[in-house]
Amino acid sequence: MKRLSLLLVLCFAAILSFSQNNTYFLSNPTLTPDGQTVIFAYEGDLWKANVNDGNATRLTAMQGYETSPRVSPDGKWIAFTGRQYGNGDIYIMPVNGGDVKQITYHSGNDEVTSWSWDSRSIYFNSNRMGQVAGFKVSADGGTPQRVFGNYFFQYDHNLIEHPTSGEIFFNDTWESSNQAQRKRYKGPFNPDIQSYNLKTKQHKRYTDWEGKDFGATIDKSGNIYFISDEANGEYNLYALDNGKKKELTKFSSSIKTPQVNANGGKIVFEKDYQLWLYDVKSGKENKLNVSIIRNNVLPKEKDFEVRGNIEDFDVSGDGKKMAFVSRGELFVGDVEGKFIQQINKGNAERVAEVKWMSDNKTLLFNETSADGYYNLFTVRADSNGTAKQLTHDKRNNRSIILNKKRTQAVYLSGRDEVRLLDLKTLQSKMIVKDEIWAFQSSDPSFSPNDDYVLFTAKRNFEEDIFVYNIKENKTTNLTNTGVTETGPIWSGDGKYIYFTSQRLKPSYPFGMANARVYRMPLEKLDEPYRLDKYNELFKEEKKDTTKKVTNTDSLKTVTIDMDLILDRMEQISPSFGAQFLQAVYQKGDKTTVLYTSNHGEGRNALWKTVIEPFEQNKTEKIANTDNGGGFDIVEVSDKLYVLFNGNINKLNLDGNKVDPISISYTFRRNLSEEFTQMFYEAWAQMEEGYYDDKFHGLDWAKTRDYYKQFLPYLNNRADLRIMLNDLLGELNSSHQGFGTFGIDETIALQNQTMETGIIFDNNDPYKVKYIARRSVADRKAIDIKPGDILVKVNDETVDKKIDRNYYFTVPSRDRELRLTFDRNGQMVNIKIHPQATLFTNLYDEWIDNNQKRVDEQGKGRIAYGYMKNMGQPELDQFIIDMTQELNKKDALIFDLRYNTGGNVHDEVLKFLSQRSYLQWKYREGQLTPQSNFSPADKPIVLLINEQSLSDAEMTSQGFKALKLGKIVGNETYHWIIFTSGIGLVDGSSVRMPAWGCYTLDGKDLEKTGVHPDILIINSFDDKLNGRDPQLDKAIEEILKQLK
Repeated sequence: MKRLSLLLVLCFAAILSFSQNNTYFLSNPTLTPDGQTVIFAYEGDLWKANVNDGNATRLTAMQGYETSPRVSPDGKWIAFTGRQYGNGDIYIMPVNGGDVKQITYHSGNDEVTSWSWDSRSIYFNSNRMGQVAGFKVSADGGTPQRVFGNYFFQYDHNLIEHPTSGEIFFNDTWESSNQAQRKRYKGPFNPDIQSYNLKTKQHKRYTDWEGKDFGATIDKSGNIYFISDEANGEYNLYALDNGKKKELTKFSSSIKTPQVNANGGKIVFEKDYQLWLYDVKSGKENKLNVSIIRNNVLPKEKDFEVRGNIEDFDVSGDGKKMAFVSRGELFVGDVEGKFIQQINKGNAERVAEVKWMSDNKTLLFNETSADGYYNLFTVRADSNGTAKQLTHDKRNNRSIILNKKRTQAVYLSGRDEVRLLDLKTLQSKMIVKDEIWAFQSSDPSFSPNDDYVLFTAKRNFEEDIFVYNIKENKTTNLTNTGVTETGPIWSGDGKYIYFTSQRLKPSYPFGMANARVYRMPLEKLDEPYRLDKYNELFKEEKKDTTKKVTNTDSLKTVTIDMDLILDRMEQISPSFGAQFLQAVYQKGDKTTVLYTSNHGEGRNALWKTVIEPFEQNKTEKIANTDNGGGFDIVEVSDKLYVLFNGNINKLNLDGNKVDPISISYTFRRNLSEEFTQMFYEAWAQMEEGYYDDKFHGLDWAKTRDYYKQFLPYLNNRADLRIMLNDLLGELNSSHQGFGTFGIDETIALQNQTMETGIIFDNNDPYKVKYIARRSVADRKAIDIKPGDILVKVNDETVDKKIDRNYYFTVPSRDRELRLTFDRNGQMVNIKIHPQATLFTNLYDEWIDNNQKRVDEQGKGRIAYGYMKNMGQPELDQFIIDMTQELNKKDALIFDLRYNTGGNVHDEVLKFLSQRSYLQWKYREGQLTPQSNFSPADKPIVLLINEQSLSDAEMTSQGFKALKLGKIVGNETYHWIIFTSGIGLVDGSSVRMPAWGCYTLDGKDLEKTGVHPDILIINSFDDKLNGRDPQLDKAIEEILKQLK
């Protein structure tokens, strides 16, 4: 018995040892001052371990994730960021564990970066004032202070004090914060190691590498260490040695978050999701073998419900059975939804589409293979047999459509193929190779007689409708218009093709806000004659006793007459709102066209238009479909079913309504297998859809193989989020990222800080400095003045030792607040309606200051126009501003600095390109030019900088190509790829950079950016002191041209 017990202990020890030696996703490490203890985040909590033996113990167990621990230089306290309310706040606790104290109270995100050397204050990054900036707060609590002034776009972060010089080191770009995972970026927004001394007002830049230098950490002797990618494109550890940059490590995979111990000599960092320690004296690094008994719950089964979560479905040809997909799993049941069974696929791969084959027993479906691509499979629904894989492609096979007889299937494959599948032999062949695109494609389909395949392909970014003659192996472009015709459907009699189009405008880049449903007669068809119907009234019916076999194919002969085919288009849907074709159902002479539309009260719903000879078209809404999305309609034996909002319904055309089918079934999946499937699918989608076939010089398959080694060690969704974003960051692309959510991350507690528009003094946090313009406090009846002292909030007397935001942060924003101020001994009571954020007010304040600067220096002769982004509302506001300003001024400064992009570049450039071409006048009136606004008649200067990105870069390049004026400022970000989202099995999404943007001579703007004619860089010091050399230069250039 003793020997058996010993054996069990040894086995357990072996398992534990294996677990201990394979602990991954340890993050955000820091050291105690003596360098003997490491504190880090793991599984959302903080832990500590001895660096010598690696034995770890848990320090926190709060709701949400705890990250960014930092030990005070005196070794007594840990400051960290906790997210028990959903957002990040600052907390402190004793270094050996104990009571946790909350320090900051704001619904923005506060992220700890360092301690002051006297251990009395904590530095942190926060977006509480709109943009991320550096703040400082007492370890005893109180209201945080912004460290470097109040310039809206200062963007200082990663603040850390030098122990003796008085300098505060920092970074100030996205590439060292929310884009730190982006590898090998080289451009004007690259981070450097720099400092500012608040006493001497001196700004220093210590590095000037064109790539990334960031994340400084400093010991008590003033030794500075940081991250750089200069040597090999990977993040390695560097030091400043007598002001010169020195490489310390030479890893082939990147490090993260280095932290030196306060006393110096040891630097801890992340590499390959484990912790490493660098010894300064020996110059050697080693992995820390941290021992943690892993609480691995990801492989545990979780319950999921199909109700409200159905993604695709089909009804069998006999009308008795349905098959559907939910969360990547395959289900079969009766059409009433009473008897549901899950098809056991034997894996966690994702099914996306399913179709019944002609035997009413076999399912055809697409499913991801182990490498992440969708391939075609069949499986018997009436047995426990295994699925049979039909295709083995390294491309995604999707948009499966069967002909009426269910003898053939047509589908899209990859970016460029339309393929036919013979459902008897199960052999597939390519019929068309064209620019199909890997997503955002219309479904292909068959003509009623199966002679043709109908599909769309891209021409100049727009969709054209094509037909492929199967017998003649010939493809014909039916539309070829330069605008999009999408979602084509053949009528049941083969005489018409129905489709969606916005005929007056291309769909890119705006989409189709004014889409309509059209039909196109394939021949020059005449309307039926009433006289024929009249004569039929007098025809005698004769009984035919002979039994005839009708050849259904002969009734559906398809003829296509290309002569004047575009002239024959007819609009079917209403002329307002946006309509998108869903299905065409034909019975006899009656055709019902089903489409979604928002023309009824602005809510998207399913509508029908009925077309009958000798009758006016009749349009009606289908009841119970308001706010519907993702419609999928299936017709079987004159019965219609429709899937929307995750539920299957019976569609009653006569009653104009849908009746939900109650389907409920609980099934199980585990997140470990699901996360693995998501990883491979995300990789495969990027492999197929990424805009650059060279992947920015990256071996994308090799990169997958590197990251897949960490899949078995994922602990939670946060780990997956980090790893997949790291994978995508290897591509050195803008507009990339992986967003994920799940009930496994649900936090019960929440808070919301109520902003008032009152700007308080940075050094006296309860004293009013001023009222933000356009804020809720900027109202006639609200009497608040600079110098007023806040003394009560909702009749509660404030304690000035407590963070002011404590009094304004609640579970949900109140509709009204009562505030009491002390004005030179007099109590002033006011009521206010709080707002959610100060972002817009402070942004507008920056714009107002620019306007004032232009007005003063330009002596009222120069119009100033600014756009925050390239969205439609900002375009509208810009044009409104120009109607008020431009016609009274002699020139224009158009400012796109800090513009975050959108899609209105073409509209902006059209407006700016307008010139006068004639004049007109009323009798004895004044001559007035046409067009009314002619910006190009006047001098224009465009302002850009390192944070002009995305569509702002397209606009800037267009401005340059059209020679509309001079460009002043700094080179743009290199952040311009048009993107779309790829949905994954659990609702997560991967952002797909699918369309590159190039100059007329073929240069990729993602790599080059747009260069100004006159290079002027606004320095950190300029921003801190309210200077704007770029705007000053633009004014100077305009005034030169006006002389």
